[in-house]
Amino acid sequence: MNHDTDQKPRRWLNSATHHHWLTREGLALFEFHRQARLASGGFAVLNGDGRIPDGASADTMLTARMAHSCALAALQGLPGAAALTEHAIRALSGKLRDEQHGGWFGADPATSDDRTKQCYTHHFVALGAATATHADIPGAAALLEEAIEVIDTRFWSMDEQAFVESFSQDWSELSDYRGGNSNMHGVELCLALADVRDEPLWLDRALAIVERLIHHHAAPQDYRILEHFHGDWSEWPEHNADCPDDGFYPYGATPGHGFEWSRLMLQLEAALESRGRAAPSWLFADAAALFDASLRDGWATDGTPGLVYTVDWEGRPNSLRRRHWTHAEALAAAAAFLQRTDQTHYERWYRRLWDFIDTTFIDRARGGWYQELDGKLQIDTAEGDIKPDLYHAYQATLIPRLPLALNLALAVERL
Repeated sequence: MNHDTDQKPRRWLNSATHHHWLTREGLALFEFHRQARLASGGFAVLNGDGRIPDGASADTMLTARMAHSCALAALQGLPGAAALTEHAIRALSGKLRDEQHGGWFGADPATSDDRTKQCYTHHFVALGAATATHADIPGAAALLEEAIEVIDTRFWSMDEQAFVESFSQDWSELSDYRGGNSNMHGVELCLALADVRDEPLWLDRALAIVERLIHHHAAPQDYRILEHFHGDWSEWPEHNADCPDDGFYPYGATPGHGFEWSRLMLQLEAALESRGRAAPSWLFADAAALFDASLRDGWATDGTPGLVYTVDWEGRPNSLRRRHWTHAEALAAAAAFLQRTDQTHYERWYRRLWDFIDTTFIDRARGGWYQELDGKLQIDTAEGDIKPDLYHAYQATLIPRLPLALNLALAVERL
């Protein structure tokens, strides 16, 4: 589809003022979320005022994402960022790690009874360690080696050419479930490892995952991404049918993931071509179709501005929540497509999404971004007034300024 039928406006991505705005917003986000540091180790969820609630404990995913984000900040030259990254690495190498069986718990085992080993969590441990390794953070390289060994021997399936989902604590029981979300972040990790470790095999893995999840499953479903599968990779579209709002395993299609996948696919295409390898033609075609399908299903489909969280398999809005990460990923994807195509269609959406975030999600009175709003664009009472995550928003201030062919750690260093 040719979206570029009229005169092109001046690109925000070419504007020094816009780049200054992105830098300023990224710095503000970093300053707000550095308050999530726990003196006892790791990082915890912040409330809306930027304080750690009483009784909060370290969360492994959040700590790993902070390792990644703070390492990116350190590579940019932000004072204090390296120390925060090292704080995260110590927790991931210590209290959050299973010393007996290997791998990582989802949270501080002193405060959580969940002992399962989740692929999603392990991908972020490895991503945080990889970015921290590139930033020369003490302990990061050893953590990365251990994380890759666990991922290689436990979660990557050579037979399936994809990642499995979860195990019992001692690795004796593999769940009869395969997940799209964990494999999407597996693609993200593979792109990082291909650069940080200079190992192209990770690109082969990323391409195999994209081919399975997007080319073979989402494309025939009008580019609505199937998130849930049985252990044999048979489709499970009714999984969690009564939980369209679930934060990690919602029923239906998630437009936010459509944007995230589409951006990762462009980065994979660029990474392949930068190494002299031909990317399959369907990779860009599917990515572009996925972006447009996510707009079709997600944007204001309930009559209110913003992107709905989930839709059913006919594209009807299912969860009307407006999550901050959905919008951050949509604008990051628009920026990536704008770099790739220079089409006005993506410029318009890039501006529109930033305008919506500026007026709706950025909390200028207290700092940070609202985590989640309801269908009326008010703080969602079910989720509460919390701001737990720097990762998506911070990356949204970086990705528009970075080349597609390099992962974030290498690209940020050259800013």
